[in-house]
Amino acid sequence: MSARLQPGDTAPAFTLPDADGKPVSLADHLGRKVIVYFYPAALTPGCTKQACDFTDNLDVLAEAGYDVIGVSPDKPEKLAKFREKEHLKVTLVADPEKEVLQAYGAFGEKTMYGKTVTGVIRSTFVVDEQGKIEHAFYNVRATGHVAKLIKDLKV
Repeated sequence: MSARLQPGDTAPAFTLPDADGKPVSLADHLGRKVIVYFYPAALTPGCTKQACDFTDNLDVLAEAGYDVIGVSPDKPEKLAKFREKEHLKVTLVADPEKEVLQAYGAFGEKTMYGKTVTGVIRSTFVVDEQGKIEHAFYNVRATGHVAKLIKDLKV
């Protein structure tokens, strides 16, 4: 189990392929705040709801100075299908090796339907303009999370 990040920690750097296979780096966003969210799998009900909520609120978040990057262990091809099927505008990146998921403490043991399993821990991080963790939310719910996040960030 990887350690959990805390506010003030330096956000682990990453460069991962997006749905089109183009590299996306956290460093590309220095100078802007970034919401990095980790979700278990594209094209599943909860993850679809969450990605659609981020897409629906992308303009509001962008106006407040936030970029949004969604990370899952899916391959870029699956992310492209997800984006097309759901008309997503949020940037989705692939982490099939789960290195970034682990660096953020978003992969490990979790409880699902009363059983302990190893997998993606649905988590959201707000990274400030200097690349430091401003907020770290672990075990978030897919439904209602974006609305709560917007409220917490006072957007």
